[in-house]
Amino acid sequence: MADEKNQPPQNQINIELSEEIAEGVYSNLAMIAHSNSEFVIDFIRLMPGVPKAKVKARIVITPEHAKRLLAALKDNIEKYEASFGLIKRTDELPKFPMNFGGTMGEA
Repeated sequence: MADEKNQPPQNQINIELSEEIAEGVYSNLAMIAHSNSEFVIDFIRLMPGVPKAKVKARIVITPEHAKRLLAALKDNIEKYEASFGLIKRTDELPKFPMNFGGTMGEA
């Protein structure tokens, strides 16, 4: 009986989050591809003045999970906008200031 009290309920999942993953990875671009069995989401970081962008994380999910993710994002965006106002959308690429990241050095 004592052992049963220490067990999580049947439908509960115990999720572990390492410190490294908890820090997160900044991304300002996402690209999505799919096949008949999976969706691939690449999270990319564009840096000003650098002609090459790096994929910082790749997530591969099932089509069903992609649909659940879409619903969860929609729900969270609605809650965000209810609290903080509408998110403005633009089709333009992000504009970085010329001195992004600090002052320009000379050699």
